[in-house]
Amino acid sequence: MGTLETLKLAGVGAGDEVVVPAYGNAEVARVVVELGAVPVFGDVDGGSYCLDPAAVSDVVTGRTAAVVAVHRFGRRAEAGRLREVGERHGLLVRVVEEPGTDPEGAEPGAVELRREHVTYLDSRLRGVRTPEAAVGHTYERYVVRVPGNGRPDRDAFARALRAKGVACAVPVPAPVYRMPGLRRDVVLPETERAVDETLALPVHAGMSRRELHRMVSMCNALGGLLSPAF
Repeated sequence: MGTLETLKLAGVGAGDEVVVPAYGNAEVARVVVELGAVPVFGDVDGGSYCLDPAAVSDVVTGRTAAVVAVHRFGRRAEAGRLREVGERHGLLVRVVEEPGTDPEGAEPGAVELRREHVTYLDSRLRGVRTPEAAVGHTYERYVVRVPGNGRPDRDAFARALRAKGVACAVPVPAPVYRMPGLRRDVVLPETERAVDETLALPVHAGMSRRELHRMVSMCNALGGLLSPAF
């Protein structure tokens, strides 16, 4: 059952508030708006990029009816802690897959190859912060942080990699609360930092070890020019 149907069956509607992640896709927030309810943006955990249960507690009000969390980049949201928050406040909690991903559809061999690539990158990349390890992480996207003073450093880093043929991408270009039709006058620090610093590097199963080594060499050469901000 989809998020829209779940919220409808729970009676969520006009005047209700639904806590949603501030970092990631806008689809969940737009579903809330479609119901006539109000999306309230919660900050994310800086390691998982998923909705932070503590941040949910910070934004719950008497009008809050539900929480919708999203698994991000193959990392699972903290469903247990989120449900504890929900039980404490009497809220519906829904945890969904990231739009556009199909974790059940990948061939097992492809997933294992991707994890091998991740292990190689984790052990060799310097000058960027590699993804936080977690049980069950499938690395749908391999998202690093580029240290420095925010977006100009990350964007310059990305341009230099693309110029050498590395298909990197900024995974989330703006907080959801700055997107058209969803604008709110809030600033959430972990979300802002994640938007400014994150970069997705290619890690698909078809990559050769030579391609991975070349990407590592380029990243390390660029990263060495930046001052770590960890």
